[in-house]
Amino acid sequence: MKNASITLTLMTGSALAADLPSSKGPATLPPPPLWTGFYLGLNAGGAWSDNNSAQTATFPMFDAIPAGYGTTSAILGTFNAPANASGFIGGGQIGYNYQFGGAFVAGVETDIQGVASGNGSSSVAGAAFNPVVLGGSTASQLATVGKSLDYLGTARGRLGYLVTPTLLVYGSGGLAYGGVSANTSIFQSYTPVAGATNIFASGSYSGARAGWTAGGGVDWMFMPNWSAKAEYLYYDLGNVTYSVAPMASTVIGVGALAFSGASHSSTSFRGNIVRAGVNYHFNWGAAPLVAGF
Repeated sequence: MKNASITLTLMTGSALAADLPSSKGPATLPPPPLWTGFYLGLNAGGAWSDNNSAQTATFPMFDAIPAGYGTTSAILGTFNAPANASGFIGGGQIGYNYQFGGAFVAGVETDIQGVASGNGSSSVAGAAFNPVVLGGSTASQLATVGKSLDYLGTARGRLGYLVTPTLLVYGSGGLAYGGVSANTSIFQSYTPVAGATNIFASGSYSGARAGWTAGGGVDWMFMPNWSAKAEYLYYDLGNVTYSVAPMASTVIGVGALAFSGASHSSTSFRGNIVRAGVNYHFNWGAAPLVAGF
């Protein structure tokens, strides 16, 4: 009987203990994806041209003296000149990331930057002697060429891999656009005085261009909701060609046309961007976690 009482007491204690509150805490949920969501930020860096020259070509259209002043003008008016559109850039970006497969991040980003000191210009001088004209004639030229990148923007896709949970390495590519300008001026002088009149010709281009860009970078989440990035991009906005006029001269003291020519300049807007930036991540687009029991 005594043994039966002890057994009944132990069974009752065990049943009561099962009804007591557990001291074990609630199950810990994994944190939400670190990179998924919208972000915006600022960037600064530098841009420099990949092609640092502008080409000008002149073709004789009319020459009162065969192989005369018109030929001399065309020879002088065909040249290359250095022109480097580079400078400091600064602007902002906005984008969206989606983390998947644990360590992969895909997203889209658009940005726009202004360019400070983004223009480059140079002057080139030349001279030519023509034995055909008036027993021998000398012509000289001074030409100035410049080009400028005024602003630059991109709209790109991004795909990256998380080397660590806070360090993203990515590649990027898509649309590039920008405001560009270019100009050429040519002054030609002819001797002797009895020859052709001096001429001044100029031309320019200004407008928005669209092209492509590609590159990559690293993005480091250095504290919750904040990341810092370093990035390289190559951009190509294509070539521009514009006329330089009037390439024509009259005979001194007569007024008749001495010669005329057609001249145009061309240059490309391709280059490199290296920049650093900081982003704030809102995580508005992150999907909430639902606990299961």
